[in-house]
Parts: sequence; structure tokens; C-alpha cells
Amino acid sequence: MTQVLMATRIAHRALRRNTMRSTLTMLGVIIGVAAVIAMLAIGQGAQAAIRAQIASLGSHTLVIQPGSMTQSGMRYGWGSRTTLRAVDVQAILNECPAVAYATPLVRSGFQVVYSNQNWPTMVQGTGIEYLTIREWAMAAGGWFTLQEIDTASTVAVLGETVRAQLFGSVNPVGQIIQVGNIPFRVMGVLEAKGQSAWGQDQDDIILIPYTTMQKKVWRWTGSLSNILAAAGSKAALPQAIEQVTALLRQRHRLQPWQENDFSIQPLADMAAAEEESTRVMTLLLGSIASISLLVGGIGIMNIMLVSVTERTREIGIRLAVGAKQKDILW
Repeated sequence: MTQVLMATRIAHRALRRNTMRSTLTMLGVIIGVAAVIAMLAIGQGAQAAIRAQIASLGSHTLVIQPGSMTQSGMRYGWGSRTTLRAVDVQAILNECPAVAYATPLVRSGFQVVYSNQNWPTMVQGTGIEYLTIREWAMAAGGWFTLQEIDTASTVAVLGETVRAQLFGSVNPVGQIIQVGNIPFRVMGVLEAKGQSAWGQDQDDIILIPYTTMQKKVWRWTGSLSNILAAAGSKAALPQAIEQVTALLRQRHRLQPWQENDFSIQPLADMAAAEEESTRVMTLLLGSIASISLLVGGIGIMNIMLVSVTERTREIGIRLAVGAKQKDILW
């Protein structure tokens, strides 16, 4: 113990004699370690944000889109055909055991008006199971009922962004808004979800019964923009995709050589690709920060080499008067 205390005092005196050198050495290590920790923390924070966004989308959610269309030799993207119907949704629920929930979606952009306020937003017609599939909760008011869907009632549920832009501090529940010159009664407000994995504001939305959207707002013939479905579990996703694909091909009378007139995309896969990109970026940031730590380590090695070289005579004298190798190392 005495040797340790003596070695500590000697080391302390050596540090005080070389204050600038000691300070610069510590600074190199501090900056290197801090850079590594900061870069890894930034990367891990980004991954956590992506995982939260995946959860906000629904971890086992499927989006079924209408197929693409070819006209005059030009091929248009997914959704350019009107191949999905509400009866397809019911067939999926009845004949696909791996699918727990499914709901129609009919969407379009509108200028929505309340009193002297107006806001451009996405109006989406949907069914009773939409909130369950999206794992979305109500902040105020309630959700529309099956009866209101069957009767195409003019009721609406607002996203938080729409609520803030139209109503501010006013309670919107029970108020009347204009959607495409049609008055709608506000039934409730959704909890805030924030941005999606690809930067879309999920709260900038108004939800109404899909029958209302088809019959009164757009007066469609019955086609859907999308079908939103959820497998019973994340493990059941592949089976759900297979079952829905086989069912829709059969219902749409597609021959074996014909392409699907629809596409099925798991929402979590889209966000997971973003998470993989973030993981690669984290590794890159960590590697760059590690260079700072390596430079700091090389600086310490250089300073130690200089220190030992400067104290060669001192070491020789200590050995001459009986110091052992372990005493020198201390």
C-alpha cells in the first residue's frame, strides 16, 4: 500500500511538471470517447424513432392497392385501375383465416371549411375496423357506428392537425364543417400520431364512412382507393399475403399467365427499409467517430514514449539503487 501511495505522489508530481502535455493528452481521449458516444447515440435515437413509426403504422398491416393500367403503350402506376370493391373486403374477412381485420379506403384531397377558417387536407372514407388496424386511439368524442356506415351518414372524425388548424382552442365535437360543400358533424378527434416513416403528417386527415365518400362526396360507382388489412400476428403476415393474393386472383378471374391486377404491401416493410438505412448510417457515424478515438490513442502512445525517453536517466538511477521492474512500472 505504501508503494502505491508513493507511486501516486510521484506520478502526480510528473503530471504537474507537464501540465500542458497532460491536458492535451486528456483532451484527445475525451474528444474521441465523446465523439463515439454521441454518434452512436444519434444513430440509435434515429432507429428508435423509426421503430416507433413502424408501431404507429401497425406492425402487421397490409395495404392492398388496385392494379396498374396500360393505355396507348404507356403503363401507369399502381392504383390507376379500379379493381377493388367493398365486396372484396368482405370476402377477405370471410375466406382468409390469417387476416384478422380488413376495411375499405376511399380517399381524396379537399378544402375543409369551419366558420371563417379553412384547411386543405386528406379526406378518407373508411370502415368500422380502421382504428383497430392502425392501433389508433380517440382523444375526444367517439367513432362512427355500423349504422352510420350503412346509412352513409355525414359524420367525421378529425386528425389532430386538422383540429388545430380549424378549431384552435374550440372543442370541435358536435361542430359542423364543410367538406366539398357538404356539411359534416364532427364526432370525435384522434390522438396525435406524428409523422410516418416517409415524412407524411398522419394527423392531417379527416375520416368519414366510406359509403358517405362513395355516395355523397365523390359519387363513385363503388371502387376503392385501397383495402387496409391486418394479419392476426406479425408471424402470420406471409400466410395472409398468400391467402389474399389467391382469393383476389380468383375473384377477379385472372388466368395463371396474367399478372395481378392489385398489389399487396406490408406497411412495416416500407418502414423497416428506412430502419435498415438508418442502421447503416449509425455504423458509418460510429466508424468516423472511432477514428477520433484512434487518433487520441496514438497521441497518448506518443506522449508516453516521449515521457519514458525523457526519464531514461531517472529509471536507470532507480534501478541502480535497488528498484525492481514492478516499481518502475508503478
